[in-house]
Amino acid sequence: MVWAPHVTVACVAECEGRFLLVEEEADGHLVYNQPAGHLEPGESLIEAVTRETREESGLSFAPTHLVGVYRWSPPESARIYLRFCFAGSTTAAEPDRPLDPEIRRVLWLTRSEVNTLLPHLRSPLVLHCIDDYLRGSRHSLELLCDVG
Repeated sequence: MVWAPHVTVACVAECEGRFLLVEEEADGHLVYNQPAGHLEPGESLIEAVTRETREESGLSFAPTHLVGVYRWSPPESARIYLRFCFAGSTTAAEPDRPLDPEIRRVLWLTRSEVNTLLPHLRSPLVLHCIDDYLRGSRHSLELLCDVG
């Protein structure tokens, strides 16, 4: 059997104490998540997180740090996710850029507002990444190395 984890990226962007989240439809339910998604073939992790943030929020994202690398397996699935979460800054939206079809709206929420959404978060990684960011978890992007 070949083991193949699902590699994902996520963005933690903070502005004046509020965090960027998206409300999205997943498996027939509305859930909340950071702009996040899967690494695509031939793409670096930095390219993936900037692309996913742009596609899901319409914002440009400039990663400055790696917040953490997280392994998670949903209780109802045998899948294993490896999430690379990045902190950085966003810049102006492209007003005419369509968002991914599953995105319903873009939100800026405080940590306590995110906590009230706990039952509706896409995964426990959402709050975990925010909390690690608030605790000061910042790792150099130099940890990432694309070879080849």
